[in-house]
Amino acid sequence: MPVEPITPTAPRGVDRTVFTQTWARLTFLHWAVDPARVRPYLPPGVRPDTIDGHSYVGLIPFWMQGIGIFGSPGLPYVGSFCETNVRLYSVDRAGRRGVVFVSLDASRLLPVLAARMIAGLPYVWSHMRYRRLDDRAVYTCRRRWPGPRGASSRIEVRIGEPLDAGPLEHFLTARWGLHATGPRGGVLFWPNQHARWPLRAATVEHLDDELLTAAGFEDLAHRPPDSVLFSSGVDVVFGPRRPV
Repeated sequence: MPVEPITPTAPRGVDRTVFTQTWARLTFLHWAVDPARVRPYLPPGVRPDTIDGHSYVGLIPFWMQGIGIFGSPGLPYVGSFCETNVRLYSVDRAGRRGVVFVSLDASRLLPVLAARMIAGLPYVWSHMRYRRLDDRAVYTCRRRWPGPRGASSRIEVRIGEPLDAGPLEHFLTARWGLHATGPRGGVLFWPNQHARWPLRAATVEHLDDELLTAAGFEDLAHRPPDSVLFSSGVDVVFGPRRPV
């Protein structure tokens, strides 16, 4: 089965709305790694996705906004919170490109509990904050539960000019699904769709991160990322999950 192309917009539609949400004020930090390094993190039937021989580890802090269910209006408080993901890049036997989350830190306890129990996603409840200071974005995180308790992150980036995205930028940001092991076992694919990312160049002003260490990538936090991007965000629709 051929792998679907790298595209700035979704190569397939979502046939039914399950979740809606907005991903806003995002910084994408990425490190190139040997694909063999991330393979043990991926569920059965899913392999590392690559570009120019590399796979990537992403550290992505952002503001999750207005989660809605089955097309209902987004929840203004419970459905809006700071989040930081450590994620990897995957492709399944049907050729669908996606992401695999190693960890997801979020600042609202209820969504953390719901995502862990219902979807089986590795969410962690954390104290988090986002600040915008002129052309700088600052994200902080300290884990509360389930741990490792106290693991922290501080990311500060300077936001630059709009970027004319190329294949690498689309590969790292335009991911049209999520691969995950379901709560009852079995590997699932959750498709999504959204508008083309409005991307800007960015530079790291400060990075002191233990989330990568907790995920098993300690060395990456001690060297500069290979790609740094910023986006004001997109509105996202998720469809029903399907077996891989």
